Amino acid sequence: MEYQHGGDIYGNPQIELDYSVNVSPLGLPEGVREAACRAISESSRYPDSLCRKLRWALGRHYGLSWEWIVCGNGAADLLFALVNAKKPQRALLFAPTFQEYECALRAVNCEIEVCFLQEEEQFVCGEAYFRQLESQKYDMVFLCNPNNPTGTVMTRSQVQRVAKLCQKQQAFLVVDECFCDFLQEEEEVTALPLLEEFPNLLVLRAFTKLYAMAGLRLGYAFCRDAELIEALHRVRQPWSVSHIAQEAGLAALKEKEYVRQVKDLLMQEKPFLESGLRALGFLVYSGRANYILFALPKEKREEERKQPYLYEAMKEQGILIRDCRNYRGLDGGYYRICVGKREDNQRVLAALRKALASLDTGTKE
Repeated sequence: MEYQHGGDIYGNPQIELDYSVNVSPLGLPEGVREAACRAISESSRYPDSLCRKLRWALGRHYGLSWEWIVCGNGAADLLFALVNAKKPQRALLFAPTFQEYECALRAVNCEIEVCFLQEEEQFVCGEAYFRQLESQKYDMVFLCNPNNPTGTVMTRSQVQRVAKLCQKQQAFLVVDECFCDFLQEEEEVTALPLLEEFPNLLVLRAFTKLYAMAGLRLGYAFCRDAELIEALHRVRQPWSVSHIAQEAGLAALKEKEYVRQVKDLLMQEKPFLESGLRALGFLVYSGRANYILFALPKEKREEERKQPYLYEAMKEQGILIRDCRNYRGLDGGYYRICVGKREDNQRVLAALRKALASLDTGTKE
């Protein structure tokens, strides 16, 4: 089976620098590491299957009822649990976007409609999406905000507009905010304040990206529909969130200075990386998350459609980037990279320059 996501360092042991995944470049916070290590000595007992202490802490952190929260073994665990609990018959996605929505929906034989975001509009969600949502009947609608892999952001008023349309046709709205933590304007973007108004809304988040906790697997979701929260607890495996992950999550919520440092680094390094990509001749799409979608010029994409030469050329230099050809709406020639520390960003740009030179001189064979 072909690996479908970034981060396949296990299938590529020669990789020294993984830019295919979008986690904090500062690594696991020391307080989180210490909490996880302490929790190992307590792991002879079962974890709390209801994650009560962590849910209470999340409720206090966000100023919401802890009873509105459910935790899972990463956001994907909750995504599949939600679809299994609701069993929608017809759903709407836009494309390109995170692939696991479609995977989860197909697992329950749901019919999937797609609204394709346009490259000429920088993959921004526009009026065509709202027209499609208004003109059709759906059971479930997914938004990724910021969107993966484009990094584009919908305003809260846009999300509220979607929520109202969904409420009108009795559709359930899922807003995936797993990258919202990286935004400087997070409080103005997040849909969490809309939960009180819309019981048909679920907001999905995770510790994975901001705190570099991908290997610990810890996600959480908010919804004020008590029946749905209960249903999610029923369909989930009872001990899917380990004691180590729960303790790490509690520690992560205290890492205020770490979060500030991550956001400051992103503000400094993302423009540097985007400028470097443009100087190399790539088309760069203006997203606002902690990753960058870019593409080869259109005249150079034909060969990339047949074989991901740029991907392979970077891998030969020990760097893994995300080939986006398996995203709906994208094909060969589109790539995504994370934003890292300056020395790593410089190394990536130098490797891309070398890779492009080898493609231009025909030495890729």
